[in-house]
Amino acid sequence: MQMAYLVVRIKGTVNIPEWAKRTLDGLNLDKRFRATIVPESAEYLGMLRKVKEVVAWTKADAAIVKELLEKRGRKTGYKPLTGSDLPKEYKSMDDLAAAIAENKVAMSKLEGIKPWFALGPPKGGFKRKTKTQYSQAGVLGDDGELVEIVKRML
Repeated sequence: MQMAYLVVRIKGTVNIPEWAKRTLDGLNLDKRFRATIVPESAEYLGMLRKVKEVVAWTKADAAIVKELLEKRGRKTGYKPLTGSDLPKEYKSMDDLAAAIAENKVAMSKLEGIKPWFALGPPKGGFKRKTKTQYSQAGVLGDDGELVEIVKRML
């Protein structure tokens, strides 16, 4: 079963080359600490690896997707998401979160819901370096501990 990736932009907008800006725009990550959920596919993985110096990503489970939707989900007009804003085919936030996490529906395909989440800096700060890859004791790239960081950013 395919999962979805939770992607968070860690670095800001200064000194980012044009090709990386275009890739980040394609991922709906135009500012620092923006998060999005993208399907797990070869195309998206290629985009993530291309901008691995700027973003961190991990597999998204339904629990974190539901938390993001409830706390930071926004609809047109930047108003918080409520139960009545959900697409007709989903009865609750749980159903929608499970569908997004299991790759049944893409964030960008949902009508009237912003395809990104605006997060704050993590409470207590980053415990690892923000300039190095996860494999080198940093937070960038494919980060196994990203879900804990995102919970502190909500």
